Amino acid sequence: MSPKLPVNNSQTISDYLNLNRVESSETSSEESSRFAFDDSAFLARRETLGIRFELELLKPDVLLRERGIDHTITVFGSTRFVSHEQALKLEEGAKTPEEIAEAKQAILHSKYYESAYEFGRMVAAYNATQLLANNKLHICTGGGPGIMEAANRGASESGDQTIGFNISLPREQHPNPYVTEGLSFRFHYFALRKMHFMLRARAIVAFPGGFGSFDELFEVLTLMQTEKVDILPVILVGNGFWSEMVNFQKMVEFGVIDKSDVQLIHFVETAEEAWKVIANWYQLA
Repeated sequence: MSPKLPVNNSQTISDYLNLNRVESSETSSEESSRFAFDDSAFLARRETLGIRFELELLKPDVLLRERGIDHTITVFGSTRFVSHEQALKLEEGAKTPEEIAEAKQAILHSKYYESAYEFGRMVAAYNATQLLANNKLHICTGGGPGIMEAANRGASESGDQTIGFNISLPREQHPNPYVTEGLSFRFHYFALRKMHFMLRARAIVAFPGGFGSFDELFEVLTLMQTEKVDILPVILVGNGFWSEMVNFQKMVEFGVIDKSDVQLIHFVETAEEAWKVIANWYQLA
């Protein structure tokens, strides 16, 4: 029996763009004579993967520099949480036992949406007191719904610029409407998106979330643990959730992390407490 190893273990750009082998082979002179930079089929080939990586790294960096954005606060959290107002509407319209249970859960979790919204407002209020662009901190999220929307919305409705790093997904995720015009970026590669979450980050604020939030959180903790980046405030909002989902103390006792690793994390309950950690860390007025 011959081994059945896959050629690729990820979705390629050709797959994403639905390009077949004939379309990317460029057999005619018309196709082969196109300028390389203007040839989408050529740029989608596996051999140009490194170029696409560079472009995804470069484009947001150039545009953010042009807007004078040097410092961000990256906010992670569930895409599934809704505002308290929307949760009440779900409750009003619930008919079946499943819908009623879903509405009750939405109301329970809406406190995190409201907290992220309030945090965005606090960051914007600080920025309003600063004349110099390089003294400002801007809300940066994955650009999607839920906690991301809430943080972007809080800052946006307070008149501040906010950033969204969106990602192409099997179920297409569209940018939330509270990301500032011209600051909504779209990525194909998670690795490059993660780099941008960190490049300007001066703090990480993580609300309860799923696999994506955990992935992003532990990536940040690993980078600090291994001294790949400078230590910055990592703030986990919602003690009840985090203490139940991750027993950091047990990890220390088991010997897989050190006590000093746990000290990288700040546990808080409210948006005000989260902002206080950042303000104290950087001695903000």
